[in-house]
Amino acid sequence: MSGERGGARQRLARRGETLAAWWLRLQGFVIEARNWRGGHGEIDLVARRRGLRVFVEVKTRGGEWAGAPEEAVDRRKQEQLVRLARAYLASRHLGDVPCRFDVIAIVWKGLLPRLRHHRAAFRADGLV
Repeated sequence: MSGERGGARQRLARRGETLAAWWLRLQGFVIEARNWRGGHGEIDLVARRRGLRVFVEVKTRGGEWAGAPEEAVDRRKQEQLVRLARAYLASRHLGDVPCRFDVIAIVWKGLLPRLRHHRAAFRADGLV
């Protein structure tokens, strides 16, 4: 992959994360963290509403020629997100707070994006 193509992909991903954060705010969430890094990876968004923490994986594509964006959140990615969420909670001394794992899939083709919000897309139990 050339640097130019990688840069375009990163810009698209950032636009998707910005749209996802905006969407969550409209749903009444407070964005607590964006691109939180810990251990071996990154959590795109951490949102909070009434004591519930939501760890959000955002997948943005310029089209669906390679499949739906949410299909990229496979078991390996889910396990990574669960480990990162536990590290996040520990770093904030939050203990055993209610949590959820969401996936926001965005297809940005043309001017208008199409956003799909998968609430409780997967559960932590049984993954790691």
